[in-house]
Amino acid sequence: MNPRTRLWLVAVGGAGLAALLVAACLRLPDFGGDSHPYGDRAVHESLARRTANTISSVNFDQRAFDTLGEMSILFAAVVGVVVLLRQTRDEHRARPEPAEVAPPVRRYALLVLPVALVIGLYLVAHGQLSPGSGFQGGVVAATALHLLYLGADYHALERIRPVGLYEVGDALSTSAYLVTGLAGLIGGTAFLANTLLPYGTFNTLSSGGTVPLLNAAIGMEVACAVVVLLARFLDQAVEIEEESGK
Repeated sequence: MNPRTRLWLVAVGGAGLAALLVAACLRLPDFGGDSHPYGDRAVHESLARRTANTISSVNFDQRAFDTLGEMSILFAAVVGVVVLLRQTRDEHRARPEPAEVAPPVRRYALLVLPVALVIGLYLVAHGQLSPGSGFQGGVVAATALHLLYLGADYHALERIRPVGLYEVGDALSTSAYLVTGLAGLIGGTAFLANTLLPYGTFNTLSSGGTVPLLNAAIGMEVACAVVVLLARFLDQAVEIEEESGK
């Protein structure tokens, strides 16, 4: 396909997309109005299923299939990075020398690490109750582990970051999300339908039916994915060298 043809295809596709966006925007409700049908229905369904955090109810109940797509994108990104940044034949691993860390940076990193880790786990565990969920908590927990790289050195980080286990954790958490969805089909309802478990008591950790399960699966998947991604990039920056020594 020559460049002129590609340009025409992009122009036609872009014009069609622009027309659809304009048509959609023209039918949006007025800003500042008192009619919020989607928000009202989302809140009603969230309360009906004993989920205090409406955002989590949307993510893991009302639109749980969309969240599966988002998780699949992250999982595919991890697989792509692992494949692209794998060690090649003209590369070898060189053990990095311990880096000098300024005492204030070391103290701050080691002080914040356990606090950030607890906050990340708290966000995941309380995703159906308060702002934050598996996405945010997973990122915070994975970031907390890498504070050890700033507070100590690369060797200390490697000891608490066996990449193979995190890769397995990434795959298992993705599978857990899918299995929870399939359980709904086996039970005679819809895929990812929130009908498997009792909804529990409102505003407690056990409330929300399958929302806490899916939220925990996302938290584990995001945390493991971020750890694996950073591990591959750090390998390239710190350990892997070309045969010429560069």
